[in-house]
Amino acid sequence: MNRKIAIVGNCSSLAAFFAAVGYGIVQVLQVAGILVYPLDAQLIYGFSLAIAPLFLLAILALHYSVHESRRFFSHAALLFALLYTVYVVLMYGVQLATVIPASLKGARETLLTVTPHSLFWTVDALGYICMGISTLLAYFALPGSGHTLWLRRFLLANGLAVPLICFAYFYPQFSVWVLLAGAPWLITATGSLLQLALYFKSKRD
Repeated sequence: MNRKIAIVGNCSSLAAFFAAVGYGIVQVLQVAGILVYPLDAQLIYGFSLAIAPLFLLAILALHYSVHESRRFFSHAALLFALLYTVYVVLMYGVQLATVIPASLKGARETLLTVTPHSLFWTVDALGYICMGISTLLAYFALPGSGHTLWLRRFLLANGLAVPLICFAYFYPQFSVWVLLAGAPWLITATGSLLQLALYFKSKRD
């Protein structure tokens, strides 16, 4: 594997890991009532926005690291990572640049505002569904033995968390407890990103 690609993969995975940890901390503080609007929304959307392009770069680097015989799966993972990035960059970009500033000026809720089962709620859901499918496909792109064992486990776990994401977003009656059904993502996604960073570090050394 090209060392420069390994460095990009390592740095982007590690940065995405820290962004995901930041998101998790802010989410917990929000649920606990310690952080309130608009700072909670700005931090949550900001960290989430940071994860997407970094994750995309990590999957791109992964595609170039696997054996040619497995590149169908890594290419498919890259396509779903791209879909994830498009969905969430749209979602969080609109919220940070348009919705939050308008709300601070007293604007009422609009079609662009994120509320349970709204337009951008669904866009957000589609993004994380695509991310989960991407990690599931990346699982199949890696060999089943050797130093990739924990990376494959976390990628698989994040892929298998997709039904929980669907439940959290699409269950008809929204509540904080329903939203917490997607909480395993905090472990599976951050674990996947950390293991990706370690994988690329082994390739660059």
